[in-house]
Amino acid sequence: MTLSVRTLEYFYTRVEDEPGKAYELLARLASEEINLLAFSAVPFGSNHVELTIFPDRIDNLLRVAKELGWTLIGPQHACLIQGDDHLGALAEIQMKLLDAGVKIYASSGVTDGKGHYGYVIYVKEGDHQAAAKALGG
Repeated sequence: MTLSVRTLEYFYTRVEDEPGKAYELLARLASEEINLLAFSAVPFGSNHVELTIFPDRIDNLLRVAKELGWTLIGPQHACLIQGDDHLGALAEIQMKLLDAGVKIYASSGVTDGKGHYGYVIYVKEGDHQAAAKALGG
């Protein structure tokens, strides 16, 4: 696998921190055939969870959100990087962005255990194109 760099749009929403709430949202997205390129859930305050949703087809997500009365915030932009895993892969990406003057304010990475990784990088809105360019995307 060669290095793949994509600029993505994402949305976030908040749900009550109750068992099954995130599952309900994810199950509904799947039932509506909305494929996710990335997803995260993090605590927000004392009784909410913030869900960050990276749909492959934004129009479908927006349609479903409107039908169900979900409040989505966005779109925002991030970069999804996928490539062959090797020692220092994420550090190399960080250095390229530093050299290009792109400030990363959050990121999340994971390997598949078979020699590949995925890395989502959140940058200031408007810097996503500079980030993609710096990474060869």
